[in-house]
Amino acid sequence: MQISAEFITSAASADDFPRDRLAEVALIGRSNVGKSTLINALARQKVARTSAAPGKTRLANFYRVRRGSGPAFYLVDLPGYGYARGGDASGAEFRRLTDAYFARTEREETLRDESPGGDADRKAIGALLLVDARHPGLQSDLDAWGWLRSQPCPSGIVGTKVDKLTRAERSRHDRELESLFDVPISLVSAQSGEGLEELWKLIAILPKKTAP
Repeated sequence: MQISAEFITSAASADDFPRDRLAEVALIGRSNVGKSTLINALARQKVARTSAAPGKTRLANFYRVRRGSGPAFYLVDLPGYGYARGGDASGAEFRRLTDAYFARTEREETLRDESPGGDADRKAIGALLLVDARHPGLQSDLDAWGWLRSQPCPSGIVGTKVDKLTRAERSRHDRELESLFDVPISLVSAQSGEGLEELWKLIAILPKKTAP
């Protein structure tokens, strides 16, 4: 299936976020969990810059993506958390931008509820927490999931780098992840392509799950 993808903008604040009505799927995760690499794997081209050094994404990067005849939407790469070289700058950037991102969603919810017509102008947003499948149960991931579940949008979890696990480790870590987070986990490999088709299915329906 044909996929088109292009980088649109890097946002340093809510004022820089795109203002159109395209649906969005935000990617959240620890620094170096592979968000940018996963975006490139989904797009089948290098649209997102990657780095071996953690903490490189300090802005919210928006990519306009369209798969086949489906509607265009944004994949949003939010700053990573859990890396503090040179102080807690990475954590501060994560909190500032992610708070602004989801606060915008809350404002739109309020405006929608107060405006005539309600749902007509609603922006569909979903979020995916990316966790390294090799390291289940990191406290920062558990904390991030607890925080994400409190936000006004549907969410899911993706386990990355599954190709680096043995078959026995994969089965064990999959069970542990599902037990810890109490939701099904989508295991993927940006390198081998494993799990990407199922992830596309999740991405397609996630924003539509937003409750009216």
